[in-house]
Amino acid sequence: MGKSHEVDYELIGGDIQVVEVELDPGETVIAEAGAMNYMEGGITFEAKMGDGSNPDGGMFGKLLSVGKRVLTGESIFMTHFTNEGAGKARVAFAAPYPGRIIPVDLGRIGGSLTCQKDTFLCAALGTEVTIAFNKRLGAGFFGGEGFILQRLRGDGLAFVHAGGTVVEKRLNNETLRVDTGCIVGFSDGIDYSIERAGGLKSMFFGGEGLFLATLSGTGTVYLQSLPFSRLADRILQFMPQMGGKDKGEGSVLGGLGRKIDGDN
Repeated sequence: MGKSHEVDYELIGGDIQVVEVELDPGETVIAEAGAMNYMEGGITFEAKMGDGSNPDGGMFGKLLSVGKRVLTGESIFMTHFTNEGAGKARVAFAAPYPGRIIPVDLGRIGGSLTCQKDTFLCAALGTEVTIAFNKRLGAGFFGGEGFILQRLRGDGLAFVHAGGTVVEKRLNNETLRVDTGCIVGFSDGIDYSIERAGGLKSMFFGGEGLFLATLSGTGTVYLQSLPFSRLADRILQFMPQMGGKDKGEGSVLGGLGRKIDGDN
């Protein structure tokens, strides 16, 4: 794995952010398919198999990388954006749902970030985007993030997305217990495990879920206040059931919506 490209960036917006990455001539940024928002002239893009972190790996290395991405449910292709112009040019990326974008300098946190598979947005070329099998089966079956987590490795900038407010915690041989869905990612030196949320009464009636994640060790932890799964669950609670009557009793648009749809 070679040295990552040194890219500059600017975060635009508040709660629904865009990251604008500035590329010098010849520089490249990699991103998940569909993450690009806009780009300036001089930048070209190409969908490639793999992240491009090991250009000398050959076809076998590319197939191995693709196989790992298939396991995470991601696209087998990543999009490479390259500035082929004579001057600086910018390309912007936006997340698929409201939240904050976290710039992570991998070189400053030990060269690795383990994160939920859906949080990765884009990174400087040279960053390895791979998977991390969780060592504990319990963490995989009950952790919310699944048995397979995503791992970003390199010495450059990577950008991940989180919902709601982002909290960065620095642990120094300490332990932190967290709702499993609120974890965005953590650096090397942090041990991740799953524990039962108290007694049976607390588990079933406490409202905090059946299990909590325990993060312990020395390193950096990134947390989100509003996981997308929690937001989706709340939206579904207020959606009318298919074939049922409209349940938006307090909605000004409730009656208007029925008229537009042709309902009486």
